[in-house]
Formats: sequence, C-alpha cells, structure tokens
Amino acid sequence: MYYSKEELQHIGFKKLGENVLISKVASIYGASRISIGDHVRIDDFCVLSTGDVGSITFGNYIHIAAFCSIMGNGEIRMDNYSGLSSRVSIYSSSDDYSGNFMTNPTVPKAYTNVTSGLVHLKKHVIVGAGSIILPNVIIGEGSAIGALSLVNKNVEDFMIVAGNPAKPIKDRSKKLKEIELKFQSNHIDNPDAGIFPQ
Repeated sequence: MYYSKEELQHIGFKKLGENVLISKVASIYGASRISIGDHVRIDDFCVLSTGDVGSITFGNYIHIAAFCSIMGNGEIRMDNYSGLSSRVSIYSSSDDYSGNFMTNPTVPKAYTNVTSGLVHLKKHVIVGAGSIILPNVIIGEGSAIGALSLVNKNVEDFMIVAGNPAKPIKDRSKKLKEIELKFQSNHIDNPDAGIFPQ
C-alpha cells in the first residue's frame, strides 16, 4: 500500500513531484533533505537516510525496488529514467576498515574516520539486484550494473559492468536514447499514460 498524495505532503520532503508512489513500509530519515521528482515509485522495505548532513535527489521516472538502502552523509543523485533492482545498497559514507580507527555510528566522530562523497547515477542507469555502490562513484549515462556487483570506482557512459569489484564487460546499446525521444513525444499530451497503476 502506498501513501496518498496528502500523506506524502505531510512527510516534509524538500521537494515532492507529481505521481509519486512510496510504500507505507518504506523508512525515511531526513526527509527535509530528500528531493523527489515526478513519476517516482519506491517499493516495500526501502530505507532512505540522509545521515546528519547528506542529501538524496531523485529525478523523474525513477524506480526503487523492494529492500533497497540509500544512505549516508554525502550527496546521492539519481537522474531521470534510472532505477535500482531489489536489495541494492547505495552508500555515500563508509567507515575506515584499516583498523587505525574505530567504526560505527555509535562511536564519537573523534575516534572514527568516515569517508563521505557524492554518488551520482546518471540518466538511464540500471543497477542489478543485490549490488553495492560505495562513496565517490559516478555511474555514467546509460550504464548497467550486473547483479551482485560491488561498484567502487566510476563507470563510463553506456558500459555494462559486473563483478566484485565491478569491471567492464561490454558496451551497452545507445538505442534507448532514441526510445526516450519517442517516449517524450508520445507523452506530451498525456504524460501520466501507462506509468503506474493507481
């Protein structure tokens, strides 16, 4: 079950677009630093958390499948037509695992060495189920991340990557840019046609 439009308006998002569906069993922390565009759907058991100072920005036509986590003290951006399959985790912050510092958010910051940074998924990016994206990563336009991948460095435009750590597999077709233009021209008069069931 999704929140009604009126219920969403009371959550206190920084920006809330039209035709937004968010599951009532999703968890949202730091709503005042979360911006949501038009035609966005966030499914069951997702967690959105901006930490103390981070931010999350969703463009238009975004889908976040069940059990995804999007969190951290850095900036996270998902551009138009991007999406996450189930159980994807995006972290804009990470502890220092070297052993030279303590870890976890219950420990005072003076004893930890948390790294935070931008995570940016550009237009038409799709991320396969169970993948993890770490801080300071930009995934180029039209790229696809294979299931169960660990993305710890930037991905070039229109590239398919997979693995742990993720490595380039092959180029991805750019035909979806043509399809986008057709989609836009066909939805000028009725932009909500066939997007989400109500």
